[in-house]
Amino acid sequence: MNTGKKNSFLVQGMILAAASIVCRIIGLLYRSPLFDIIGKAGMGYYSVAYNIYNIILLISSFSIPLAVSKSISARLAKKEYINAQRIFYGALVYAAVVGGVAALVAWYGAPVFVGKQQGAVLALRCISPTIFFSAILGVLRGYFQGHNTMIPTSVSQIIEQILNAIFSILMAYVLIQPFLPSDSITYEIARHGAAGSAIGTEVGVITGLIFCLFIYKVYHPKSKIQMRHDKTKYIESYGNILKILLMTITPVILSTAIYNCCPTIDMTLFSSILVGKGMKAFHVSELYGVFSGQYNVLINIPLAMASALTNAVIPNISGAYALGDKKKMNENIEMVLKITMMIAIPCAVGLAVLNTPINGLIFGVKNGVGLGAGLLRVGAISVVFTCMSTVSNGILQGMDKMRVPIWHSAISVCANVIVLLLTLNFTNLNTYSLVWATTGFSVVMSILNANSIRKYSGYRQEVVKTFVKPAVSAILMGVVIGVIQFVLLKVLPFGRIGFAICLVIAIPAGVLVYFAGIIKFQVFTEEELKNVPKGHLIIKMAKKLRLL
Repeated sequence: MNTGKKNSFLVQGMILAAASIVCRIIGLLYRSPLFDIIGKAGMGYYSVAYNIYNIILLISSFSIPLAVSKSISARLAKKEYINAQRIFYGALVYAAVVGGVAALVAWYGAPVFVGKQQGAVLALRCISPTIFFSAILGVLRGYFQGHNTMIPTSVSQIIEQILNAIFSILMAYVLIQPFLPSDSITYEIARHGAAGSAIGTEVGVITGLIFCLFIYKVYHPKSKIQMRHDKTKYIESYGNILKILLMTITPVILSTAIYNCCPTIDMTLFSSILVGKGMKAFHVSELYGVFSGQYNVLINIPLAMASALTNAVIPNISGAYALGDKKKMNENIEMVLKITMMIAIPCAVGLAVLNTPINGLIFGVKNGVGLGAGLLRVGAISVVFTCMSTVSNGILQGMDKMRVPIWHSAISVCANVIVLLLTLNFTNLNTYSLVWATTGFSVVMSILNANSIRKYSGYRQEVVKTFVKPAVSAILMGVVIGVIQFVLLKVLPFGRIGFAICLVIAIPAGVLVYFAGIIKFQVFTEEELKNVPKGHLIIKMAKKLRLL
């Protein structure tokens, strides 16, 4: 019975992870044409608006799906179907009120929130109604997750991202038409293009909401049948439901708000300091657009896999912790950290070495080669620490140490700000300052989390198989793909076709070299590989290649 539940959770977790990765790939694909339309400054304005929107969304309704799913699943476990439905209705009212107020705050407060980047006001106002729709969508997703299915959430996310991509490009193109033809990306083109992209985000969310409403309508007759057979004597009041939601939402809001406030702080400091040093606000927006629209997008792809891995393994850690089984808990901690580093380290090396063809293929020679590639080369190492901090956060939460990551996030934000202030004020690093600051955040977070994991679990970090051997294998991989890249870019045309051919050859070669390295260095024993997803296929392939 337990095995079935575990497998069910893993399947649902992998479905959600796959959807997340698909969404990120879609996000990458539409960035290049959007860059061509609205330019670096337009991406900068959109990023400013989106970061503010994201913070307001975090504070108002980001944690609603978690609160709703936890509350509903608890009542369904006790077969309190009426109370579960009342949770849903109460959450809808809460989301409508809070989401509506937050949307109005974003609309009317836009000129204040964007600071010196006034070109982002229109984009923020265009995206502000999305906060209301996102809150309602969050309740529906939480409802489905509470019923132990991630499929509606996953499908709605993919639909949302597809429509976002299409309408971001379409509306950006439509809104800049009055200012064409133009030899360059002017202030008005950048401002209205960013607003068009914001409208695309809103269309995506509304489409996801319509899809989830349809699924709910299809499912509702079954819910009515369950409620008719409900024999629960105690029907919860909506006042009590509101209290439960607030008690669940508040700590999560605090944690996520602290953890995610760095982009807005960085954006504000970056703009203020560079404008104060005499740089034009339009140029500052272009620089920030490259950082947020290129570097961050690429760096966050491996993070999706790390998050998925965390979601799949944390229940095992929670169960072992609840039973007081430290041995089993520490075995799970060791496994999740080892697999995370096995993914994160080669991703970091690959992004660092192949920075030019990756950026050039996705964003084009004009926008991708240059600063964007340079940021990726310097900041790729942050992939390792960002993945480590994400997984270690999950481990601590699995051990029921919910407050610990909050304090660690607050300390890490301070470290981020200090690094950014020092590098912006006393060096000419400019955009690279953002890379070093965000890397500093994840490094401090990883160290603090690791110390707390050791403190509360007694786990002693194994170093050689978790870090050293994957790093050596990744370095060997980096040398091979570096040589392939050097040779191919000498003979191929310097453009998207040449970049594509280079990556098609270099990436599979790198994967094979890295795979051979971790197997040959015995990062995993054969017994451990059996517990890894598709482990039997890996063992079979390794034996055919005589690596095992």
